[in-house]
Amino acid sequence: MKAEAIYAMMDLVFEWDPEKERENVKEHGVYFDAAVQAFYDYNRKERHDDDSSDDEDRWQTMGFFKKVLFVVYTERGDNGIRIISARLAEPFERRIYHDDGETQGWLRVNP
Repeated sequence: MKAEAIYAMMDLVFEWDPEKERENVKEHGVYFDAAVQAFYDYNRKERHDDDSSDDEDRWQTMGFFKKVLFVVYTERGDNGIRIISARLAEPFERRIYHDDGETQGWLRVNP
């Protein structure tokens, strides 16, 4: 059985595979505990990941924690979130994040 990191904050419980996090840090330089903070950004945007796996429903979110982060995740139960990957948002994604309108399927979580 693989070990899993579990991080609870307010009403949400976050989990991830520590090995996947190590790979993510090497590739993107972002730790998953930093990615957790993006979910508490009042201006966060998200959309369904239409290219997601057939095995699970995935979502993409952009939130600010020191910089704009792009996080891919899946939901687990009523208030569980499993982080799959996290990276710094690309310039065009930062523009979408800062735009007040709906762009390319991105919706502000707290309108």
